[in-house]
Amino acid sequence: MPASRPVVLIPSYNTGPILPTTVASALAMDVTVRVVIDGSTDGSPDLLQPLLSDPRLKVTRLDKNAGKGSAVLHGVKAALAEGFTHVLCMDADGQHPPDLIPRYFELSRLHPEAAVFGRPIFDASAPALRVNGRKVSNFWANLETLGWGIDDSLFGMRLYPAAELLEVFGSTCFARRFDFDPEVAVRLAWRGVPILNQPTPVRYLSREEGGISQFRYLRDNALLTWMHLRLLSGFLARLPMLALRGDNPLLSHSPPAS
Repeated sequence: MPASRPVVLIPSYNTGPILPTTVASALAMDVTVRVVIDGSTDGSPDLLQPLLSDPRLKVTRLDKNAGKGSAVLHGVKAALAEGFTHVLCMDADGQHPPDLIPRYFELSRLHPEAAVFGRPIFDASAPALRVNGRKVSNFWANLETLGWGIDDSLFGMRLYPAAELLEVFGSTCFARRFDFDPEVAVRLAWRGVPILNQPTPVRYLSREEGGISQFRYLRDNALLTWMHLRLLSGFLARLPMLALRGDNPLLSHSPPAS
């Protein structure tokens, strides 16, 4: 694989005034940033206008909301067309720490063949329901990959080899909405893409701080349940191959989970 040339990719849907703060914080790390506006209707894209004088920033607007995965797919295609080799996805809602962008980029430079997944470090702002609920998805993701090394299947701060991620998108008509993060994690593992896990603090902003969430408990958990049922059937079909191929070659490079 060629040397890593990464770009920060921020998909956004109705994230309000927190969007320009997130984008400005990423640009402060002296990196190239691409924002994909996924059919936002709250006026938040207009708040980016003062930042557009920065040549490192480009913003694309999609006419209709199609889901996080669809926005990332659009961004990955554009990134590859620009000559970038890797995309570091960050949520637009201020949960992810921009000061760790250089660390993700450094890991990609050292291991350009790998995907770098954030392992969330929760603080007191994290809702207990969200923290405990994700353990179910993590269990199934590790079963479906025979323990390839997905420490967290739902965390959105991740650096992907762009060509591999595009291949994953091409292998399924799903992973276009909230199911994007866990489904592509499993499918990358099925393809044998090495995974590194980077401990990453996550902060849930209060409403007063501009925090906003598009998560809908019943709708999105139903989507995840259906996704894991699909992936389980795919896992069973691949089980002989997965059992014979060995472990994630970079498994020992990730810091141990506390």
